Amino acid sequence: MRKVKLQMQVSLDGFVAGPNGEMDWLVWNWDDELKKYVTELTEPVDCLLLGRVLAEGFIPTWASRAENPETADVSARRMSELPKVVFSKTLTNTDWKNTTLANGDLREDVNALKQRSGGDLMFYGGAGLASYFIQHNLIDEYHLFMNPVALGNGMAIFKNPENRLTLNLVKCQSFSCGIVLLVYEPKRD
Repeated sequence: MRKVKLQMQVSLDGFVAGPNGEMDWLVWNWDDELKKYVTELTEPVDCLLLGRVLAEGFIPTWASRAENPETADVSARRMSELPKVVFSKTLTNTDWKNTTLANGDLREDVNALKQRSGGDLMFYGGAGLASYFIQHNLIDEYHLFMNPVALGNGMAIFKNPENRLTLNLVKCQSFSCGIVLLVYEPKRD
């Protein structure tokens, strides 16, 4: 069965965005070792899962980077070409290349994707959708990139869990850019 991997940037105090969605606190000057890790993390992935809000910036940005000769590296082309599933209750169609809309029951849609043959599924989502995935036990691996900043307030993904979420630490690694990687898997009964 395919795995759903969550890759998300977080602050030291557990927020994924500021109170108004601010992302100006993220470390962007990644060192080569962190870039290599992300490349290796996405190699077995053959489909991206996105929420509508994130998709509206994510998909056009990667498509533009892939088309621009100055930014068209392997990562840009891969992110642009990978099939994408966008979860939305408001969109009824899309012009985005390689994109399918999912607007049914989210748990059923994700579990159906996990049952298909193929590589892993990488989930990039906003705080609300990520929180939903977490609450409904849809994440198989958490790849949390802890940024060296405390926001004090903001949008969290670990909120209102229906049941306690217990995780097993799989990996912890620090990078010279200041980011600490925490990889967890859910402890399943």
